[in-house]
Amino acid sequence: MFQVTRLPAARLLGAAALSLASLASLSAAHPAAAAGTGAPGADHLTVTVRDAGPEADGTYELYCHPHGGSHPDPAGACAVVERDTRWGQDAFAPVPEGSVCTMQYGGPATAHVTGTWAGRPVDVTYDRGDGCEISRWDRMVPLLPDVGPRAPGRS
Repeated sequence: MFQVTRLPAARLLGAAALSLASLASLSAAHPAAAAGTGAPGADHLTVTVRDAGPEADGTYELYCHPHGGSHPDPAGACAVVERDTRWGQDAFAPVPEGSVCTMQYGGPATAHVTGTWAGRPVDVTYDRGDGCEISRWDRMVPLLPDVGPRAPGRS
């Protein structure tokens, strides 16, 4: 058997107001919670590319929600990172330890991405030193420049 406890409406409203106040103070204490995943200006990345060629090398700012910054394709760059964003997973995760990768070299290009994505800090590097790293880089195009070999029909 269970017991139902009835509270006067004024007391119930007071408890709800206290809960909302507690939630607001928690959000204020933790900026990531206040910003949320889709809050305007919450997602900001700085992308530094080296040895990818004169047209791709440089440092670019990227803002998402809304799109902007000095990145050559802010909408595409935001979309590619959003595509790989899943609760509990790192969109910028390194190649897992113990992965079997092809021994191919994709060139000297490197990239360093820093900033904040989905309320979490980002500080990650990319290179094209083997098949796994090439694949990891290519998944992030157009956040990172497309420096792979040109297939027939591609410009």
